[in-house]
Amino acid sequence: MLNKPNGTGFGRVIKAFKCSMLGFSAAIKHESAFRQELLLAAILLPVSFVVATTGVQLALLIGVLIILLLAEIINSAIEAVVDRIGTEHHELSGRAKDLGSSAVFLALALCIIVWAGVIYDVYFANQTATSFLTS
Repeated sequence: MLNKPNGTGFGRVIKAFKCSMLGFSAAIKHESAFRQELLLAAILLPVSFVVATTGVQLALLIGVLIILLLAEIINSAIEAVVDRIGTEHHELSGRAKDLGSSAVFLALALCIIVWAGVIYDVYFANQTATSFLTS
């Protein structure tokens, strides 16, 4: 059996956790977009507990914030690898960066859609149905 560079068993879990924390630290230190989205998530996380009326709504509101941060970290990783290879313009390098940016855009759009849908359900859906039935 080959030795894995990051170990096996619980030791591997500890090493993976340390690597993850280094990744978060690097994202906070070097990526302004990640810091902005992390601030947005820090603001919206407590708001989600006020807005959500069910566990599923709460999971959706928090889940899309996590997806947004995840997309930004992956985008930053792609950009770091492309920049490591070279900073000169290359069609494939530009495409890779654009695709990563598109992933962040879609995650942000998903965030907006889910938050708007939950807010609509909680604050407006019953009023609309009630006003429709009484008119």
